[in-house]
Amino acid sequence: MSILSVRGLSRRFGGLKAVDDVSFDVLRGQIKAVIGPNGAGKTTLFNLISGYIEPDSGTTIFDGAEIQNCRPHEIAYKGIARTFQHIRLFHGMSALENVMLGMHRLGSSGFISGMLGLPMVRREDRIARERSMEALDFLGIAGLAGSDATSLSFGQQRAVEMARALALEPTVLLLDEPAAGLNMHETAELAELIVKIKEKGITVLIVEHDMSLVMKISDSVLVLSYGSKIAEDAPLAIQKNDEVVRIYLGGEDVNA
Repeated sequence: MSILSVRGLSRRFGGLKAVDDVSFDVLRGQIKAVIGPNGAGKTTLFNLISGYIEPDSGTTIFDGAEIQNCRPHEIAYKGIARTFQHIRLFHGMSALENVMLGMHRLGSSGFISGMLGLPMVRREDRIARERSMEALDFLGIAGLAGSDATSLSFGQQRAVEMARALALEPTVLLLDEPAAGLNMHETAELAELIVKIKEKGITVLIVEHDMSLVMKISDSVLVLSYGSKIAEDAPLAIQKNDEVVRIYLGGEDVNA
């Protein structure tokens, strides 16, 4: 039932063990959250899974095949899309153009074909536009397609970034702190969107600091501290885990 399996994944930066022998599974169709204090290795873990950095050791298995030595665009092509902790939208481009841009790396036509305007290029552009509009519509922001992406509200920019990932039609979606910078209303809307993505049949792996969001939408929670896994369980069990409360929350309740 696992769509994504991580086994003994490790990455060191100088003398710092950013990720230290981490293993876990993500079941097909679930929302799994990765939590932990700043510096716990959460984003590094995402970068390892998505191919932005290579592990020192360990394996990442996606849909039965090892991917730890694949490049980011290869992993995206296989079916893993991601968003980033800091929004990465392009100035002077519409929301639709930003979403479409994320699909160009999957196209098969080259620079010369584009210069000549060959039918293959026009076909790929049409498909990219259609899929991008479908992603914007799915997230309820199709009306913003022509708007300058960087002029939108923070919550809307997050949605555009999520649409760009969804336009790749992934099997697994990695969300890196999607609630960062959002107000309570925007966070509530985000929670609904993530559940909607799950209902679409997409498995979600999310790094998040907002514990109310994590506990509301997650099926399983993985807790990291100083690069190591200290707990992995259902949300309610994580709330009652003494080690999680002590290390991650300094003795405070998870819901605080």
